[in-house]
Amino acid sequence: MTSYYPELNQRIAEMSDGDEEFRVELTQAIYRGLVELKKVYSEGSQEKDMHKIQQIRHKLKPTLSMFDFGLLTHNLQEGKEILESNGFDDRFQVHFADFIQHVEQAIKEVELLVN
Repeated sequence: MTSYYPELNQRIAEMSDGDEEFRVELTQAIYRGLVELKKVYSEGSQEKDMHKIQQIRHKLKPTLSMFDFGLLTHNLQEGKEILESNGFDDRFQVHFADFIQHVEQAIKEVELLVN
């Protein structure tokens, strides 16, 4: 499997500083956050609710930044700019499909680290 986030495991290990229980908890928290991001962003897209999308983006932004989910962060920024300029138009639908791919890849990679 190609890793889009090769530094993720190292960043989690550094943050947990050798505490295995904390490493597991942190990894699970990141996983749950990504799953929530996918769910709420998808709901916001379906409901055409910019506020819902903005809230989940802001909620997860520190985690995405801290653990260097650069591709996903960039994708979310593009979505923000599209929504602000064009709303839920065709460009947003293309962005949303790309978002789903990025978030699912991130979820898969974190899921591998949970065990």
